[in-house]
Amino acid sequence: MSDNANDILVHTEAGVTTITFNRVDKKNSLTRAMYSALADAFEAAAQGTDVRVVVLQGDLAIFSAGNDIGDFLQQPPASQDSPVFRFLRAIATFPKPVVAAVCGPAVGIGTTMLLHCDLVYAGDNAAFSMPFVNLGLCPEAASSLLVPQMLGYHRAAEALLLGEPFLAEAALEVGLVNRVVPPTECNAVAQAQAKKLAAKPLSALVETKRLLKKGQTATVLERMAEEGESFGRMLREPAAREAFTAFMEKRKPDFSQC
Repeated sequence: MSDNANDILVHTEAGVTTITFNRVDKKNSLTRAMYSALADAFEAAAQGTDVRVVVLQGDLAIFSAGNDIGDFLQQPPASQDSPVFRFLRAIATFPKPVVAAVCGPAVGIGTTMLLHCDLVYAGDNAAFSMPFVNLGLCPEAASSLLVPQMLGYHRAAEALLLGEPFLAEAALEVGLVNRVVPPTECNAVAQAQAKKLAAKPLSALVETKRLLKKGQTATVLERMAEEGESFGRMLREPAAREAFTAFMEKRKPDFSQC
């Protein structure tokens, strides 16, 4: 587990809270402590009268490699109150606009958290993947609900059953991202859009987002909880054990008995 308090940076200025994944040496893989920091940041931003917009960003070369496998195996999410589920509920129910700037790989939760953002800007080096099946697991973050809605069933099945990466232009085509730009411009574009939003009346932003998501939030939270129960069960089963052991041993997993 990382002891570095700077793994998640939070900065608020002119109505915009920017949350930065800052664990680049570990490919911005997310630890239990980082999920807690993310949940805290979103909960504070939801309550903060000085915050109108949240921006999520990583590094020019990597958005997030998803869960830190070592940390994940030491402290798997034991309940719906685990930090990862706290973060997912916080971003899924966040009442104000969320903007993401994504450069480089966005793996697992690095992709599924984007389903809960309102605007997503991608560097042309972005690569999105949801390889849960490859780890003997199932989707999370209500992605089994939201990915088919966004991509259509067959493309969702390809993304979730095969778990193979798709690139920025494909993400643009299916509506996961709003615009593709050079990586060096991505954070600036996201910040510029956030500043536009922050200049608008907060009451109108919040009400518009509420109406856009009306009727869906309860369904999303219900699916998240169902996925979470399946995820926790599958984490203890042979396929996941083989997948994680193979990952740590740097070998190809053998699922012939799973």
